[in-house]
This record gives sequence, structure tokens and C-alpha cells, in this order.
Amino acid sequence: MLSRVAEIESTGSSAPREYRVEELAEAAGITTRTLRFYRERKLLPPPRKQGRIAWYGEEHLARLRMIAELLERGHTLGGISELIGAGESGRDVAELIGLQAAITEPWSDETPVHLSWADLARAFGDQLSDANTAESIAQGYITVQEDGITHISRRLMDATVSLVAEGVPLAAVLAASRRAQEYADAVAEVFTALIKDELLGALSCAADLPPGEAARLTEQIRRIRPLARTVADAQFALAMDRRVHTEYDALLSRHREQPRES
Repeated sequence: MLSRVAEIESTGSSAPREYRVEELAEAAGITTRTLRFYRERKLLPPPRKQGRIAWYGEEHLARLRMIAELLERGHTLGGISELIGAGESGRDVAELIGLQAAITEPWSDETPVHLSWADLARAFGDQLSDANTAESIAQGYITVQEDGITHISRRLMDATVSLVAEGVPLAAVLAASRRAQEYADAVAEVFTALIKDELLGALSCAADLPPGEAARLTEQIRRIRPLARTVADAQFALAMDRRVHTEYDALLSRHREQPRES
């Protein structure tokens, strides 16, 4: 202990701080058991050994904070280990994290909305049946609580309420919603395959990327994301034009074919 004090004094107050296991765990806000688990998974570089004492430095604390941030973003320990391994092989971990974020960050900016059972009764009346509620749950749009429901999208909920107010049965709205969801999934699959096949290619792990490639792909994906929404929106508008004109022409044709009263 005296030799450790002498070492600190000899290097001056600006010397990098070092931590014992318990001190590092406390500084990082984790348990010593978790810290040792990270060491076993090789998520931390080896500590400096002095006799039987292991000393950890600021780089270990920074690594633990990075691991905590990645876990909070939804990364798995396996994925974090891969990122760290790629970083230690000469790649920029920040670039790799940025690429993963660009690939997986949410596309939607929908705001959930909570409605009480009284609100739902006013909006849907006797159409608020067990069958319609079960269908909404099955489509993944609502969760049910004791005091009402939470819908994942205020815009979709507002549209549903408005359609029912216009006289469209709730069951018909939900049936259309299910079909629209299936088509939306198919469109999403097209764009996902495009990015996977044409941009990411045969990439199977972060270690496959040469230095600088992660940053380039990140910027490319961020440029393409709004283009995908533009294409989907334009295709839907054009499809609506085609369908409306087709249906309107068919309606006129039927009207002309009807016999006129003399």
C-alpha cells in the first residue's frame, strides 16, 4: 500500500486514476459480478497486475460506459463483442456503431395514444366488440389495460375513428387494415432486400468491413432511407389514380348498360 502511495506521489496529481475491481464497478454503476462476467467475455482488456492486485484504468471505465450505452440501444453482448473485436483489429468502433444505428433505427415516428373505455365507447359504440378488439390486438396495434387501450399510432387511431364516424363499420376498417399491413410488409421486404443485396452485399459481420467502409455505408444508407419513403408514397398515389379511374370507368359502363325507362 505504501509503495502504491509513493508511486502516485512521484507521478504527481495529474497521473491517470486507477481502480480496484470494486471501485471500477461502482464508478460504472454495475456489480463486481457483472464486471467479472465482462472480463470473461473478453469485453474488457486485461488489467494491470501488481502482485495479486488488478488495477483498472480510465480506458476500462470508458469501455464499460460504452457497453452500457450499447446495451441500452438494444445491442446484444455478442454483437458488442463483435464490434469491440473489429475495433481492436483497426476499425473505428464508433463507425461500426453508426452503421448498425443507420440500419436498425426506427423508420416510423408514430406517437402512441391512450384511450379510456369511455372514449372508445363514444367513438365506436356497440361496434366495440370482443371480436374487433381481438382483431386489433392480433394486428399488433393495441395493448389492453384495465382503464382502456394504448394504440401504437395516434394517426392510425384518429383515422380509424374518423372512418367509423363517416359510416364505415369498424370491422371493415380492421379488415382493410389487415390487408394494407400485408401489402406494407411486402413493400418493406422489397426495400430491405434492395439494401441488403445491393449495398451490404455478402456482409455477415462487422469484421468483414475494411477501415472506413462502415462510415461510407452509413452515409449511403441515410441518403437512401428518405428515397425509399418517397418511392413508396409516389407508387401508392399512382396506384390510387389507376384504381380510382378503373373503378369509375366501370361504374359509368354499368350505368350506360342499364335499360332506361320509357
